[in-house]
Amino acid sequence: MTTLVPYLTLGLGDATLRLLTDGLGFEVVTEQRGDDGAIGHIELRRGDAIVMGGTGEPSIGTSPGLYLVVDDVDAMYEAALAAGATPGYPPEDTLWGTRRARFTDPDGHEWSIGTYQPGSAR
Repeated sequence: MTTLVPYLTLGLGDATLRLLTDGLGFEVVTEQRGDDGAIGHIELRRGDAIVMGGTGEPSIGTSPGLYLVVDDVDAMYEAALAAGATPGYPPEDTLWGTRRARFTDPDGHEWSIGTYQPGSAR
């Protein structure tokens, strides 16, 4: 069961949707668009990771950063850049024995990808 789902409020547009699907391998589960074609609500899944977003809810602050666990940080980082992401920092090894990278999607949401599994003992 998923107990925490990040939600990207406002500004989740088609460019970021392309990044999530083509660059990061998410699949659209539910998509609702307004009469103007804007994404009102969307749910995406990649394995057991879920992201929801859209423009249908008012924002109460800035969008949160998101962390996605991946097996191959380097390949995923390159795929994300090819799909429209802006580089943050390139893949690097961490002091605690994992690999990570960071980028921003076309709508300004910050993404971190890495091999670290949150909640695991290290």
